[in-house]
Amino acid sequence: MKPERLAAFTDGVIAIIITIMVLELPTPHGADLASLKPVLPLLAAYLLAFVNVGIYWSNHHHMLQAAKKVNGAVLWANNALLFSLSLVPFLIRWIGEEGVHALPVAAYGVVLILAAFCYYLLERALIAAEGEESRVKEAVGAKQKEWVSLIGYATATGLAFVSPYIAVAIYVAVTAMWLIPDRRFEFWR
Repeated sequence: MKPERLAAFTDGVIAIIITIMVLELPTPHGADLASLKPVLPLLAAYLLAFVNVGIYWSNHHHMLQAAKKVNGAVLWANNALLFSLSLVPFLIRWIGEEGVHALPVAAYGVVLILAAFCYYLLERALIAAEGEESRVKEAVGAKQKEWVSLIGYATATGLAFVSPYIAVAIYVAVTAMWLIPDRRFEFWR
C-alpha cells in the first residue's frame, strides 16, 4: 500500500472526529453574551481538543510525506492512533456535561498519553517497514518535545485529582509547545 492511501484514510477519520466534536457543542439558550457563559467551559475544552487533534493530523501528514512504504504493522499502528483520537469527542462531551472535574480531566490526560504512545508506535512501524535508510528515522531525531509532552501529560493526569484546573493548564502548555512548527519533516517535501 502507498502512504498516500493511508493518509487519505486518516484524513477522513480525523475529519469525522472533529465533526463529532463540534456536533457535541450545545446551542446557547438566548441571544445575548450572558447566554454563552454556561457553554464557555465546553467551548474551551473543544478548542483545546481541536488543536490537539489538529497537531496530530499535521504531524501525521508530514511524517507520511517522508514515508515510502506501508505494511500491516504500519496500518495497525495507525489504527491504534486513530482509536485513541476517536476517544476525544467522548471526553469532551463528558467534561462538557460534568464540568472541569478530576476524573474527566484525568481521563483526557490518559487519552493524550495513549495518543502519544500510538504515534510513537506508528513512527517505529514506519521505520521498521523502510529499514535503516528510512527518511522517517532520519527525521525523527532526539524526540525532546515528545518526552516533555509525555512528562507533562503524566504529571497533569496525576494532578487532576489535586486540581483539575492545574491539569488543564499543563495540557494547554504542552499543546502550545506543539504550536511551534516542527521542522523535522519539512525538508522532505
